[in-house]
Amino acid sequence: MEHHPDILALREHAERVTSTTAGQGTEALAICAGLFLAISPWVVGFSGFTGLTISNLVLGIAYAVLMAGYGSAFGRTHARAWACVAIGAWTIIAPWAVNGGAHIRRTILTNVITGGVMTCLALAAVGMVIAGTAARHRS
Repeated sequence: MEHHPDILALREHAERVTSTTAGQGTEALAICAGLFLAISPWVVGFSGFTGLTISNLVLGIAYAVLMAGYGSAFGRTHARAWACVAIGAWTIIAPWAVNGGAHIRRTILTNVITGGVMTCLALAAVGMVIAGTAARHRS
């Protein structure tokens, strides 16, 4: 199965996509966004909200790790990027879902902006995979 022509073609396609400037830029920005989310409670100053602090720390690290593997995970690139879309969406709603009514403006702004950027970067990764796959099937 390792030497099946379709698997070899997918590997070649993933290497081409992730070796482009857009692919590398998306991966680098996504890693930075994930790491910022992980440290945001201490940088922005809302570490007193324990639930949101833990959520941001764990999901920020998970997002950075998943997107760091984006370039080398040819077989799972699509699934990893979709998981990161879900993490970005959760980041947006986390201040309300985790803290309930106890939130401050800093938590909302940080999570909504960072979650929006994370979601857009993950969707860009999904788009690169889909566009490349569609182009490969046309030729």
